[in-house]
Amino acid sequence: MGKVVMYSSVSVDGFIADRNDQVGPLFEWLSNGDVPLDESGQAKVSQASYDYTRPYWDEIGVTIAGRHVFDLTDGWGGQPPSGIAHVVVVTHRPSPEGWDPEAPFHFADGVAAAMAKARELAGERTVEVAAGDVGGQMLAAGLVDEVAMDVVPVVFGSGKRYFGSVGGQHLLEDPHVVIQGNRVLHLRYRVRR
Repeated sequence: MGKVVMYSSVSVDGFIADRNDQVGPLFEWLSNGDVPLDESGQAKVSQASYDYTRPYWDEIGVTIAGRHVFDLTDGWGGQPPSGIAHVVVVTHRPSPEGWDPEAPFHFADGVAAAMAKARELAGERTVEVAAGDVGGQMLAAGLVDEVAMDVVPVVFGSGKRYFGSVGGQHLLEDPHVVIQGNRVLHLRYRVRR
């Protein structure tokens, strides 16, 4: 079974979006370099960010996201982002009306059901959990192995928190990945058990 990694780009004060769900400069690091991150050539990063991000993307088998993110992105047009094979959406609502049942998206009622489906689909590959409320719920439930952050030098002051509304203290190990890119610091922490 592969590991579970909670991930997002995040402001230095811990937000993945502002109060209006705008990400501002959080993803500018994906376009401020000269090394293409994928075949499309749309994302270009520094060599340091490429050397970290490309292998990470290649290990992801499934991404778990909340219904809010799914709705904000309009379901990524039915195509999972970054070449990922499947997306599991945590939701208490059915799939959108007219949604293509052949699209590689799976709708699960709650974090436990979402994780079970994601592990089934991912096999030995990594399950990525989008940070925010769903990620915080997964962390609180003890389902997350690592926390990955792309920390961007911006202060939002308020907004959508990286860990959502997670309550209680959760200890992480010292970072085992610390890589500086252009306008981003890539960090990874193992969750202390």
